[in-house]
Amino acid sequence: MPAPPLYSFDQFDLQRPLYTIDDIRAVNPQRHEMEQLTAIVWIDREGHGIVGYKDVTDREFWVRGHMPDFPLMPGVIMCEVAAQLAGFYARKFNLLGTGAFAGIGGLEDIRFRLPVRPGDRLVMMAKVERIRVGRRAECSFQGYVEQRLACSGRIVAVPIYTDRNTAAPPDDGPSA
Repeated sequence: MPAPPLYSFDQFDLQRPLYTIDDIRAVNPQRHEMEQLTAIVWIDREGHGIVGYKDVTDREFWVRGHMPDFPLMPGVIMCEVAAQLAGFYARKFNLLGTGAFAGIGGLEDIRFRLPVRPGDRLVMMAKVERIRVGRRAECSFQGYVEQRLACSGRIVAVPIYTDRNTAAPPDDGPSA
């Protein structure tokens, strides 16, 4: 039996985004085919939660080949939606350090429960469970289509610096 949603669908309005694609671009570095967020509709700063969505279209780069005549959103792209949502939160609220982008440091307990297809809106929820400021943020995520669980898991976000001379702090073991 899947876990209940991280957040009640009554807490946010999918028709009234807090951040549009242009606002997301001001925070996240992904462009063109790799932009996987359409909007962000809810943020809980105290509880470190965020909800956004990806409108899946028939123009996605994977549609033609995955699978011909029956396109299914690849699971790795669903994880990328979650990563970009968590990355937006981490960068917007400076959880990983000044100038750092959020990169995927790990994925755990990933489950895919429902196919996601062109025409679907994948509503993604993420909650930061643990933070080591400047080092890592561990998040739970869930993706829904029509309020039905499509995917879930945990993601570890780590700082990535664009200046090759800036090294990320060493990971000194598990966080508390």
